[in-house]
Amino acid sequence: MSVELYNKQGHICVVYRDLVSGEAVQANQFLIFDHGHAALIDPGGELTYSRLFMAISDYVNVKKLDYVVASHQDPDIVASINKWLVGTDCKVVVPALWERFIPHFTRPGRLQNRVIAIPDPGMNLELGDIRLKALPAHFLHAEGNFQFYDPKSKILFSGDLGANLPPGDLDKPVKKIAEVLPYMEGFHKRYMNSNRVCRYWANMVKDLDIEMIVPQHGRAFVGKKAVAEFINWIADLECGVDLMNQSHYQIP
Repeated sequence: MSVELYNKQGHICVVYRDLVSGEAVQANQFLIFDHGHAALIDPGGELTYSRLFMAISDYVNVKKLDYVVASHQDPDIVASINKWLVGTDCKVVVPALWERFIPHFTRPGRLQNRVIAIPDPGMNLELGDIRLKALPAHFLHAEGNFQFYDPKSKILFSGDLGANLPPGDLDKPVKKIAEVLPYMEGFHKRYMNSNRVCRYWANMVKDLDIEMIVPQHGRAFVGKKAVAEFINWIADLECGVDLMNQSHYQIP
């Protein structure tokens, strides 16, 4: 089922939350459509392709999809890339650090002239009448990692940062982080690199006009208060290498 996060004046943002079932980790896929042009963010793997292809056809001529965008290289992000290359005319947008890993998901030569590599400082992608911003989010959790900010809807698509998997309705907006904290704290302590990079990220986005943070897993943080609360929480979080000591490195 698709849920429209935003739909005004020819600009639409859609999330798909229920395309993965069974043993695989739940993942969200995103479509941004602006005046006849469209980008698919973090399309997922084999489990999502067929249903996602059909779902986005409600909004766009899928063959003419402009971009398939990957925040990082994980299989739940981009393992289906070969099928999108065959089924559409899209450009594949990936972090430059992972550009040479992406060919492992496809056939030799298929990526020729179809890759846009995001440099470490980030970049803007022209999409219809907007410029979709690729924001650096390195080590949150991948070494080369990006988030995507839509200036029209004021939505930040945050990848694994903010991931939460509580039971119940994943379409229900998070208004206070206490609602999902038990379902995201452990993940962030393990998968985010360190408080240092968390603080750098928080300093980067704190003055950005964000109405919604939508992670790749779970529920969205909706409203200025919830967004600010999440940014403040992550800025203070000790995680990753902050929590390591010699006891974690012993010969078994």
